[in-house]
Amino acid sequence: MENKKKNKEENRRKFLKSTGTLALGGLALSAFISESLVAKPKSAPGKVMEFTSVEDLLSGPYESAKLRMQDEVRRSLKKPIEKRKWGMAIDIRKCIGCNACTVACIAENVLPPGVVYRPVIKKEVGSYPNVSLINLPRPCMQCEDPPCVPVCPVGATFIRKDGIIEINYDHCIGCRYCLTACPYGARVFDFGEYYTDNTPQVMAYESRPSFEYGKKWPRKKGDSPIGNARKCTFCEHRLADGLLPQCVTTCIGGANYFGDLNEPDHLINKVINRDNVTILKEEEGTSPKVFYLR
Repeated sequence: MENKKKNKEENRRKFLKSTGTLALGGLALSAFISESLVAKPKSAPGKVMEFTSVEDLLSGPYESAKLRMQDEVRRSLKKPIEKRKWGMAIDIRKCIGCNACTVACIAENVLPPGVVYRPVIKKEVGSYPNVSLINLPRPCMQCEDPPCVPVCPVGATFIRKDGIIEINYDHCIGCRYCLTACPYGARVFDFGEYYTDNTPQVMAYESRPSFEYGKKWPRKKGDSPIGNARKCTFCEHRLADGLLPQCVTTCIGGANYFGDLNEPDHLINKVINRDNVTILKEEEGTSPKVFYLR
């Protein structure tokens, strides 16, 4: 009787994976590299700035763009939270598809199998022999008008005062309506799996706590965030300490920019006010705060 019940539960979970989360992810991923990156780019609001390289924008005692951006984050933290608006820009011309950001994100947030906040989507374009590869990192878009928020039946997902979309794990009931609503496929479900499942022992490193949303989350069966929707948070726990998101820090090609969109002098605003900037799925009207340079 016990084995029959266990087999039934395993079959249920496999069905949910194949018809739910994975199906949605597949549809969403195939939609990313489409009109958004081949259509004419649309500049972000504001005056278009022209320059030859990011290095031309550096001023003062900064040896790199990352050091400048980290200093800008720390200065913005001195403002009230409602005065900040965090945003990210990704230069797909610099992205080499190494997946360092993906691995760093998994390590930083102690993510289990099937939970990836920042995949790098790869798409071959053109016809042989004239082909090229587009690498598209895809974090949460942290939309101004996020469709994931109104569909939550218990109000577990909401917009913080600084624009980051947050999930209250204690309130989330795991219905996954938000996974369906997100047009970018940026949300995933935590089924409670471990990389060392079906081995003699689940390794201790897989039970390390994560520190999302300013709280310590030990990984235990039956406890959050297991059974919850999960997503990229712009590493808000690092931001609180004046650090850049882990993906920005780790990128070996310097393809990521981050800062306060409410500060015109911040490097990110110098970067996105150009005529080669685009956003994903503009037709959805979500006003994402992640921009792409191409």
